[in-house]
Amino acid sequence: MEKKIGIINRQAPHGSSTAREALDLTLAMSAFNESLSIFFIGDGVYQLLAKHQADFILQKDFQPMLQMLELYDVEQIYVCQDSLSVRNISVEQLVIKTTLLSTDEINEYLQQQHQLMSF
Repeated sequence: MEKKIGIINRQAPHGSSTAREALDLTLAMSAFNESLSIFFIGDGVYQLLAKHQADFILQKDFQPMLQMLELYDVEQIYVCQDSLSVRNISVEQLVIKTTLLSTDEINEYLQQQHQLMSF
């Protein structure tokens, strides 16, 4: 049985390297594990918004790499619906296709993982 691994994204996309490191790890792990889930919770939902304009703060824009998740067969991408609502973000504003889950559903999915990595 393959180990279920969950990667939790809680940080805004810029200001630190955390979001980029989580994405790099996700893409690398996808080659070895088919049971990989990604969760965007809290400020992590900002990573999924279009047009970050990272060059204004002298950061490299990693958002195009989000599009690669599909190419790497990472299909279990979950977003906290409550986190979107609190931040007045609609699903139409997200740059990739995701599955919306309530906070309770997110917690259920997290409990199903064998290993969690939080960024």
